[in-house]
Amino acid sequence: MAEETRPSLPLLRIGRRWGLIDGATLFGIAGAFVLMALAIVLGGSVLAFLDFPSVLIVIGGTVLITTASYSWGDMLRAGQDLGQTIRHRTRSGPDAARDVLRLADFARRHGILTLQGNIVGALRDQPVLQNGLKLVIEGTPDTEVEVLLRRDIAAQQSRIDKSASVLRRAAEISPAMGLIGTLIGLVQMLSQLSNPSAIGPGMAVALLTTFYGAILSNMVFSPLASKMERNSAEDQLIQHIHLLGVLSICRKDSPRRLEMQVNSLLPADQRVDGPTG
Repeated sequence: MAEETRPSLPLLRIGRRWGLIDGATLFGIAGAFVLMALAIVLGGSVLAFLDFPSVLIVIGGTVLITTASYSWGDMLRAGQDLGQTIRHRTRSGPDAARDVLRLADFARRHGILTLQGNIVGALRDQPVLQNGLKLVIEGTPDTEVEVLLRRDIAAQQSRIDKSASVLRRAAEISPAMGLIGTLIGLVQMLSQLSNPSAIGPGMAVALLTTFYGAILSNMVFSPLASKMERNSAEDQLIQHIHLLGVLSICRKDSPRRLEMQVNSLLPADQRVDGPTG
């Protein structure tokens, strides 16, 4: 008796493929700090730019006031999302488009139920696509699938928006904490005008808190918030491509229609062709 041949699985770029750190983030932020450090070293004493009270006021105050503006849960989620933001990802819109085109072609040729098992299980890092295919396999109507997946996409977007707002809030607070430190330093300095040895430390606190606040705001929090928002926009594009793919599989649309739909979401120079043959 001839053995039943199992259909070959479609070639997919499965998962996020996290690396150590995003190259652009490392180059930008670390490079800016290196240039600043070189300017300090070439201009004089490094120790003159180190002051523990200033660090305490700016960093500690920024973290505490930002926490007061949100909740513990918001801060923890922001930390988790920040960790994902600074790590490198190889997924892209064209990759996602090719994936859904291959999956739709595979399901059309061999039946929706063949997506069970290894294929759906391998999509655990792409929850919209995985959950959508599970619903389709279970026979859920396409209108209900669309509603559920759009809610899922909106919930994920809301989480990232809140995490980015945490960083934006920290970018607003850090210069303010620097100003507060400046006022503290000036008060300390003016109250000790009769003691020349106390004027220097007070002036150091006054200047360095402003310096630290500007660094945190413009070289750390604002760039990371922008990167998080940029990655979120890319993720949302991928999720909408996955949504189109799931709905196409559920409705058994023609390959050409799905190809036109996913390409309508991509820039003109990134559009893809569907499987042939």
